[in-house]
Amino acid sequence: MSEADYPIEVSVVICTRNRHDQLEETLDSLMKLRSSHQWEAVILDNASTDRTKDVIEAFAKVCPNARYAYEAQRGLGAARDTAWRSTRGRIVAFTDDDCILPADYIDRVAEVFREDPALGFMGGRIELFDPDDAPVTIDLRDHRVEIPAKAYVSAGMLQGANMAIRRDVLVEIGGFDRRLGAGTPFPCEDIDAVAAAVWAGYRGAYDPRPVILHHHRRKAADVPDIMLSYDRGRGAYYMKYLLKPETRTAYIRGWWETSGPAHRPITWRRLGREIASARAFLAQTTTHSEKRLWGGLLGLSEHFAKFAAELVRIVRFQKRALP
Repeated sequence: MSEADYPIEVSVVICTRNRHDQLEETLDSLMKLRSSHQWEAVILDNASTDRTKDVIEAFAKVCPNARYAYEAQRGLGAARDTAWRSTRGRIVAFTDDDCILPADYIDRVAEVFREDPALGFMGGRIELFDPDDAPVTIDLRDHRVEIPAKAYVSAGMLQGANMAIRRDVLVEIGGFDRRLGAGTPFPCEDIDAVAAAVWAGYRGAYDPRPVILHHHRRKAADVPDIMLSYDRGRGAYYMKYLLKPETRTAYIRGWWETSGPAHRPITWRRLGREIASARAFLAQTTTHSEKRLWGGLLGLSEHFAKFAAELVRIVRFQKRALP
């Protein structure tokens, strides 16, 4: 891939569905971007039924760097997969339709890749825009974290609200899995793309210099549902890599090691929900023989997780009841 083929340094991808009122805040931040690098923004309408198309097209008339795109298949994996293919940048940066980009965002993303030419992908810092929002879907790490090639990648290591991948890496891994992402039962298209890059032989990093402000507007009452969606995403993600012979051992070990302390009931309840999602993913994506083998193992594991959660709860209750 030459610079003549893709003269733009950074393409920003934003996918949205039925959020025309919130989207305008994100689009306004695009207008305030300042960079010496060539950049563009592809804003993709994921089958919206509100005024989203009108808002994006009106914005594109006043922002020459912006273009409208459309994807009829619902789900963030399908949306991002379509969007990046219409970009012209050597680096493709992904953020969400409820995020605000600081003016130096393009420069910071370009800086990370320029300093490390072998870097395949990166994730950046995600801060709350509104301090009254619940402190979720953020990443406040203040130091760089390396992500080696051919290694287990824990769910949440990088987040799609602030993630960038070299174009040639996206080409090699085949883009995003269109079965995954928000709007599907398995919201994990971001970490899945990261893992695909890692197991294709690319290393990446978390770098706190590119910053995104997340204005997700969710409050404390919304947090339980958010956590449940995380559980579904993790289960499907781990199952996908358990099915691959090359990654199976790493993901069996990694899934267990990142599940949490075994003495806590919440660990086992969460693990049970992850396994239930893994079974659902398995049912949709595998052959009959694989379903029989893995389905039986996961069924036993799910029942064991529920039993263990109840056992830990009873033991802890009895300890508190002792004089």
